[in-house]
Amino acid sequence: MTLFVSPAQGADSQDPEFGGAWKPDTLQVGGWIWDGVANDFVRQAPGATNLDPNLYNPELQCHLGGGEFDSVCLGDFLDCRNGPDGKDGYPVVWYSKPRGVPSAVWARHSGPTCLYDEKPVDVLARIAAQIQQQFESLPINAGAVVAQPSPNTLRGAETNFYADASEQQFDVTMLGQKVHVVATPVQYTWNYGDGTVFGPQPSMGGPLPQDRWGEKTRTSHAYADTGDFQVVLTSSFQGTYSVNNGPPLPIPGQGQFSAPPAPISVWRSITRNYADDCNQNPQGQGCPGVASPR
Repeated sequence: MTLFVSPAQGADSQDPEFGGAWKPDTLQVGGWIWDGVANDFVRQAPGATNLDPNLYNPELQCHLGGGEFDSVCLGDFLDCRNGPDGKDGYPVVWYSKPRGVPSAVWARHSGPTCLYDEKPVDVLARIAAQIQQQFESLPINAGAVVAQPSPNTLRGAETNFYADASEQQFDVTMLGQKVHVVATPVQYTWNYGDGTVFGPQPSMGGPLPQDRWGEKTRTSHAYADTGDFQVVLTSSFQGTYSVNNGPPLPIPGQGQFSAPPAPISVWRSITRNYADDCNQNPQGQGCPGVASPR
């Protein structure tokens, strides 16, 4: 079993980032890792841009240093046998400290939780490298397009469009680890179907009471021509992910997801005077069953 040691344990090598002593044959998750080939401490390859202000470090649950364990704690030792990939894992407690602060000390963050890999520093870096691609492949619902009025509107009048989008959460398995992803909509792009595109911008719009239909809003659009159009909404989502109930980490890029096209029919309004009503002339324009021109 690979043992995790805290920054204050071991006695063979000194590390400037964590400010503690280390055993060269141990692995660490955080700002630095032991490189057996270089025979020195090296910075962990991030695999992706890391915007998180903290460093994180897993330590074996109940471990006191060396070969010593807390006997009382062992009574609640987390069972990490038979993980998602059928292999046994390691019960760990997560610690964190602010990144780039030399005097900062490690403080307990979360756990205990299970880590399922012989070399957790490798699997976390690999997940970080793949998380953006995984995020973009999730079945994230971009939201629905709502139009006021709908399904018909008038040429030259402001049609209020808004998005019905919300935060979504997903649980996936990556490299045998349980990964929890939270996706939050942050920007919206509107393609109104007549060649007009608005965005990306942060407003999802909102509904208007019926007596205010026709007012200009942040996301409304006035069509210059009559016809049938398909309105497409593209929502940009920002995400975070956590591994095995560990601390939430930011996903560096955004994911773009498109909602199903929403049809809108644009009509023109005309005013005509008639000498007869529909009782006298059932075939007159505007009478039931008689097609009206656009």
